[in-house]
Amino acid sequence: MKMDSDLLHSPAVGLAEEEEADMNDWKLPLAFMKKRHSEKIEGSKALAQSWRMKDRMKTVSVALVLCLNVGVDPPDVVKTSPCARLECWIDPLSMSPQKALETIGANLQKQYENWQPRARYKQSLDPTVDEVKKLCTSLRRNAKEERVLFHYNGHGVPRPTVNGEIWVFNKNYTQYIPLSIYDLQTWMGSPSIFVYDCSNAGIIVKSFKQFALQREQELEVAAINPSHPLAQMPLPPSMKNCIQLAACEASELLPMNPDLPADLFTSCLTTPIKIALRWFCMQKSAKLVPGVTLDLIEKIPGRLNDRRTPLGELNWIFTAITDTIAWNVLPRDLFQKLFRQDLLVASLFRNFLLAERIMRSYNCTPVSSPRLPPTYMHAMWQAWDLAVDICLSQLPTIIEEGTAFRHSPFFAEQLTAFQVWLTMGVENRNPPEQLPIVLQVLLSQVHRLRALDLLGRFLDLGPWAVSLALSVGIFPYVLKLLQSSARELRPLLVFIWAKILAVDSSCQADLVKDNGHKYFLSVLADNYMPAEHRTMAVFILAVIVNNYTTGQEACLQGNLIANCLEQLSDPHPLLRQWVAICLGRIWQNFDPARWCGVRDSAHEKLYTLLSDPIPEVRCAAVFALGTFVGNSAERTDHSTTIDHNVAMMLAQLINDGSPVVRKVATTRRQTLVVQYESNFCTVALQFIEEEKNYSVPSPANTAEPGNLTPVRDSPAIPRLRSVNSYTNIRTATTARNLNKSLQNLNLNEEGGPAAFSPGNLSTSSSASSTLGSPDNDEYILSFETIDKMRRVSSYSSLNSLIGVSFNSVYTQIWRVLLHLAADPFPEVSDLAMKVLNSIAYKAMMNARPQRILDSGSLTQSAPASPTSKGTHIHQAGGSPPMPSTSSSSLTNDVPKPPTREQPATRPPYTPTLGGQAPHSHQFTRTRKMFDKGPEQAAEDSDEPGGHRNYISPALQTGLCDWSAKYFAQPVMKIPEEHDLESQVRLERQWRFLRNARVRRQSRSIIQRGISRLDDQIFINRNPGVPSVVKFHPFNTCIAVADKDSICFWDWEKGERLDYFYNGNPRYTRITSMEYLNGHDCSLLLTATDDGALRIWKNFADQKNPEMVTAWQGLSDMLPTTRGLARRVSIYLDRSKQGGECCISLLFSLTTKAHNVTEATTLPLQTLTRGFVCVLVFVRQDIPTGADSCVTSLSCDSQRSLIVAGLGDGSVRVFDRRMGPNECRVMTYREHGAWVVKAHLQKETDGHIISVSVNGDVRFFEPRMPESINVLQTVKGLTALDIHPQANLFACGSMNQFIAVYNANGDVISNIKYYDGFMGQRIGAISCLAFHPHWPHLAVGSNDYYMSIYSAEKRLR
Repeated sequence: MKMDSDLLHSPAVGLAEEEEADMNDWKLPLAFMKKRHSEKIEGSKALAQSWRMKDRMKTVSVALVLCLNVGVDPPDVVKTSPCARLECWIDPLSMSPQKALETIGANLQKQYENWQPRARYKQSLDPTVDEVKKLCTSLRRNAKEERVLFHYNGHGVPRPTVNGEIWVFNKNYTQYIPLSIYDLQTWMGSPSIFVYDCSNAGIIVKSFKQFALQREQELEVAAINPSHPLAQMPLPPSMKNCIQLAACEASELLPMNPDLPADLFTSCLTTPIKIALRWFCMQKSAKLVPGVTLDLIEKIPGRLNDRRTPLGELNWIFTAITDTIAWNVLPRDLFQKLFRQDLLVASLFRNFLLAERIMRSYNCTPVSSPRLPPTYMHAMWQAWDLAVDICLSQLPTIIEEGTAFRHSPFFAEQLTAFQVWLTMGVENRNPPEQLPIVLQVLLSQVHRLRALDLLGRFLDLGPWAVSLALSVGIFPYVLKLLQSSARELRPLLVFIWAKILAVDSSCQADLVKDNGHKYFLSVLADNYMPAEHRTMAVFILAVIVNNYTTGQEACLQGNLIANCLEQLSDPHPLLRQWVAICLGRIWQNFDPARWCGVRDSAHEKLYTLLSDPIPEVRCAAVFALGTFVGNSAERTDHSTTIDHNVAMMLAQLINDGSPVVRKVATTRRQTLVVQYESNFCTVALQFIEEEKNYSVPSPANTAEPGNLTPVRDSPAIPRLRSVNSYTNIRTATTARNLNKSLQNLNLNEEGGPAAFSPGNLSTSSSASSTLGSPDNDEYILSFETIDKMRRVSSYSSLNSLIGVSFNSVYTQIWRVLLHLAADPFPEVSDLAMKVLNSIAYKAMMNARPQRILDSGSLTQSAPASPTSKGTHIHQAGGSPPMPSTSSSSLTNDVPKPPTREQPATRPPYTPTLGGQAPHSHQFTRTRKMFDKGPEQAAEDSDEPGGHRNYISPALQTGLCDWSAKYFAQPVMKIPEEHDLESQVRLERQWRFLRNARVRRQSRSIIQRGISRLDDQIFINRNPGVPSVVKFHPFNTCIAVADKDSICFWDWEKGERLDYFYNGNPRYTRITSMEYLNGHDCSLLLTATDDGALRIWKNFADQKNPEMVTAWQGLSDMLPTTRGLARRVSIYLDRSKQGGECCISLLFSLTTKAHNVTEATTLPLQTLTRGFVCVLVFVRQDIPTGADSCVTSLSCDSQRSLIVAGLGDGSVRVFDRRMGPNECRVMTYREHGAWVVKAHLQKETDGHIISVSVNGDVRFFEPRMPESINVLQTVKGLTALDIHPQANLFACGSMNQFIAVYNANGDVISNIKYYDGFMGQRIGAISCLAFHPHWPHLAVGSNDYYMSIYSAEKRLR
């Protein structure tokens, strides 16, 4: 129940600070609150993964163009004196001009080779235009589609022109020759990267963009008009994938500081550590590091690629810092393009960030295209300065004294910062800045373990964190680590990979390619590994083999099946679940794995999991067995026998307590149906024939004597509220014969096969989604037809079918599908209906040439030939026939419901007491067989292959994807309900304080003594005749059930809160209700007289009611014939014993057709040793030893003794700790008529209180053979209830009379029908119930009115 904000702040409910909630509320378990109950069984929406580079590139060629003209300064640049002279750290004036030029060119090449040693380098020193053209065209020709780099140093030529020209030389070096950027673009092609180291370099960038735009326009013109002159010329290359780096803006000159190199920009790009250290020493802060000079910097020991040396560590730190700055500042797509697509481009852009920082300090702004946001003021540069400071401070002693180098604390400190972010951060926050540094730390053995641990904690935050880590580039690092043999890394790597694959399963190919699957096979086979880690390993393997033949082959060779089979009996449920899913996936559509499983008797070992206490494990076992059958391309007797055995084992799950299990089992049976299609068609035809000829009275049209509700005209009844997951309830129509439907198909000899193109099927969750003829107003198999067929298969002794024995596997599976078509959970029944109708449709299509229909009657014919291998229905030859236009329509024979306007918020449903109106007409009678449902277009109705979509492997439950969500979601996070400051916890605390207040106030009223109970505090007209009423134990809500719907009232405000349909078939009625989790988040449990139980949530608030779960509590129930009284009794017991909290549910069937009470005890939830398990399948059948039905149930606080009242007047006591034949320990036969109520008091010396319809109330001591007290109450008793707190019990009579008694048998109140203007008017009493705490009595009567009487009005 949702907490009402108005109620929360109400002073009447507000509790004083000193008041505390009853601690028992915190100890009580919560039933049906697992994830399978609270969320839809489907996988999470796949996030678009952009981390994997689709067009990873490589710079394969580099053109180094140097225009220095050593010794001659260009005319348009006035240099200072002294001036910056160093080019590539060479003083050109220290040697001859030509040698200086060659040395500088060689040095520049070496500097670039540090970043990309495998590229093809070509130097062009002081070149002409032709030399540049020849160089560029040859490099582009060799590079093909790869990237080419063009480095231009223009320190010896004039500045670029505004017309988009740079300068080179003539052959004699007597003139400067302009070179157009447009021509350079043509020669270089795309993709390319350009580096301009010259003054006013920004002009080149602007001109480049203008020319690129011009080229794009030319391409568009040529594409639109082929006759245009541009189209006749060679198309210019597109410049979209070109990158530019320029040393300065269009109006800026390069720095001329003599302490700096002349090619400062080139130095930053190619020798970043050297220039960064020199620049650091030139700052004022360098004075804090005494003894460090520019000459000393040249002597820093080590190599750039050796991280153990000072120089290598500085380079490592620099890479981590620049990567971090870029990742935090740049958009994700731009970061991927510049820093992850090409190694050389990534290095140049990391170094470009340093160039921006250094050159901006000299009033020079480097330019890039694409343009980057400013990064020179980023806080991480301070971390770089600190790292440089720490390194340089050791330099004098290392060089002079030879002391050992102390490694920088940079990475350890950054990991600490990352840890602080993980520990202290709030829920909604920016990503951690340190994530790229964690990636770099994985390279270090010293910090690797800690880094992996923190990375795992980060990935555990959710799919968004996994996507961030992948975008940063974590994938190749963790893939490489799978080659490590370090045992301590196993748990961390398994956890990390489970998180990655839960978000992006496409990594399966990378793992198999690098033999990564072997790592997880070894973890799974290692019994010393904890079960949690083996679970993650088998999940990873399950992803690797999922729809990936290469992965299946690799894991089969790695002995995966044998390893999985060994783990099936592991006590860890999640491991058992994923072992079964992994097995199901490895042999799905992969025969070698299936036969390997056959040799290892895998299917027989999986049978044990079908009775596993955890529903998810049972689902996984069903999935594995389902993919095991119908998988072989070649059918053999052996494989067929195995398929049959598996099918019969799955048939045992027909009454499994979990709808998820039943749903998965139904989809798996569909695989078997496709495999053995012709056999099922034969069975279907025989059942259709039997249904037509065998007459079974339909309880849908009979009145039930056990129902006290009179059949009378209904008043104006408001529309019901729509219900999620049950939006479309089974269409209840009058019974009809199937042969009329078949006539409409015109299956006669004259009617030739016409083109038939069914459209797509409805994907609605309606339990009435049935299949019919395209132009027919009726379905082939409606719900009522299937229901009648189900009863026929139970009552008739079907003779041997044609070619198929009555007890064959196919007959049994057909019966199972018939049973599931009436499943109380709509998604299960919907799937079963689809499969059944598909078989029926195919059966009649196959039977058509054999004239099985003659004059509208179905006759026997030879069966279709069995298929040699599995084929889908649509693969059969021949087109299905079109219905004749002259065929009759069943709509003429079936009365249509009256049409009236419906409000948009309600489904078109109007219940009636007589049960003649349909429950739902969301789908109209004119709905076509392949109709998509209401408000959907039928534009696909003419497409062929619609029937193929109807029954195909696409009938999936989403179980595996839903199970995989566990690994994608946080597992280390504190659950919200345990977080003391969470909203969920605060709301729960408020509810428990409210509960304590209710208990305390009601107790004080009861202790004062109840002298009268006739003050009417609520009266209202219910939409239907009340048959069951139930107070919510703590809020002001009361549930009132009529035959098939539930209405909720706020009895304090007198308002109706909700009214929705329970979903039970038309011939059944609600007989009992109970609140589950009434102390906290309430659920409503309803029972109907067909033995079905349904649990609802989100009722009586602003949300749509949703069905949490439903199951057939009493499995052998079929609709009974007229004259048999049926009732399902529920007794809910909440008790605490020995530190264990339990909720017990007893329910029984009351029908004269059964002489055995199926008193089933289900521990709905057990909270023991800190973990919760929900069991809805443990059942215990107790024979009553009587020929009469059970009418009432009760049990003691230990749930050992069960008291049952019977229809023959006897009261029987059972001890469920004893065997079935000895468990009846006492029988009282003092009542002479139907027992209305039997109640066992919870006290240690509690008595048994029972009452019959004759009004005699008897008190029994369980150890005594006779009653110890007898009270005589009203005659014609129809309802009785006992107040659990006060010593009161109330009786209701058909004679419009209510009497309330105390424990001594004294009448304290009589509520009667009084004549007169002011008199109370009550009808015949149909039900009554006490409030669990307050002295309130709710009374429902046959005149639709609901009243509540109280000792005194509540002052709230």
